[in-house]
This record gives sequence, structure tokens and C-alpha cells, in this order.
Amino acid sequence: MENLKSKVVIITGASSGIGEATAKLLAQRGAKVVLAARREDRLQTLVKDIEAEGGKAVYIRTNVASFADMQKLVQFALEQYGRIDVLVNNAGVMPLSQLNELKVQEWDQMIDINIKGVLYGIAAVLPTMREQQAGHIINLSSMAGYSVSPTSSVYSATKFAVRAISEGLRQEESPASHIRSTIISPGLTESELTNGISNPEIKAWVGQANQLAISPYSIARAIAYAINEPDDTGINEIIIRPTLQPS
Repeated sequence: MENLKSKVVIITGASSGIGEATAKLLAQRGAKVVLAARREDRLQTLVKDIEAEGGKAVYIRTNVASFADMQKLVQFALEQYGRIDVLVNNAGVMPLSQLNELKVQEWDQMIDINIKGVLYGIAAVLPTMREQQAGHIINLSSMAGYSVSPTSSVYSATKFAVRAISEGLRQEESPASHIRSTIISPGLTESELTNGISNPEIKAWVGQANQLAISPYSIARAIAYAINEPDDTGINEIIIRPTLQPS
């Protein structure tokens, strides 16, 4: 993991699940991690855990649905470490529901966090990475970004959007600015995503499916792999799911 050592990595949604696992793993492998999430108490604990193991980590409370917050996050990272090598756009929500339930507020929340949050992250780091003529933006999509199922219409739409944004970013920036773009698409993974489902029947059904869920460290290892590849190599898309997950 020589190419990963000492890289400055911003991770959104770092307070739990894939974000937390990624922060711990990258710090163990020598990266300097900048942690962003809304739950400050969890970020404080995570930084202490990382530092106790000899890693380097800082945090700032961040709402990815606010462009101003994302700009502050980038400025904070630059003040702390002087550069930004990687942004992991991991923050996301998944309040599944059928369209006829008309959960408009939940639709808005998914659009604000899952799509706008990714765009705001890209917009915040792009000027710095273009100036550096180097950087790497990793966006978390989902298996739901490849297929739609009942209850996933809006969530899937947001994850399809993440794939489109990531590919557009690759085409625009990789040849011109040497900025790499990676899409990581997890299948069933242990996380708190199901906590946001307000329909009890859907929540119970997803809970049963999640018995197949894999560790978030499986996703974290894929992120570490993509970052560690030589700068002339772009790992553009990775799908990771449980061996027993049928689709």
C-alpha cells in the first residue's frame, strides 16, 4: 500500500458503516483522514480510536446537503494537511417506500444527500485538484444503481445519477487534469441505512434480506485498492456484493 501512505483522504458519512470502516482501514495503512458527518460525538470517538492506533485523523461536523458546509470541509482539510488527494463521497440515505405512499420529504432527502451531496463534494474539491493536476474522487453508488425493484424507485434513481455523474467526471477530468474517478457499488452491506426506512413492513423485509450482508470492511478494502493503484491507472468501477446475493 505504498501509494496510499500519507495521502490526504476526505471521507463523508464517516460516523458509521462503510465510512467508519474506510476511515479506520485507510488510517491503519498510512493515510491522513479528514472525517465528515453530522454526528459530532461519533466523529470524536472515531478520531480517538484512530489516534490510539497511531493513525492521523481530524474531523469537522458537515452536512453534505449544504454546499457551504462542503466548502468549509475542503478548506479545513487544506488548513490541516495542505492538500487533498482523495474525496470519498460516501454519505447517503435509503428511506425506501412505494411511490403511492407519497413520501415526498423522504424523496427530497435522498435527492439532497445522495445526488446533491455528491455534486457539492465534487464542486468543493475540483478547483484544488485541478490546480494540483492530481486527485481522486470516489463516489459510492449501489447495486440499486443498476436495477430497480419495488420500493427502490427514488433511491435507485439517485444511485443511477451517481454513476452518470462519476462517468461524466472521468471523461471530463481524467484526460485533462489527471483526476481519477471511481464508482464503488455495494450490494447488501452491514450499515445503518435501513434505520431511515419509515414503513415497518418494508423495514422488516429489508432486515431479513440483510442477513446476507457483508462487512463494511469489504467495501473499505476495495476503496483502499482503488486509491493505491499507480496514478496512471484508473479503477473506474467496482461492484461488490455478498456471494449469496442473487441480484
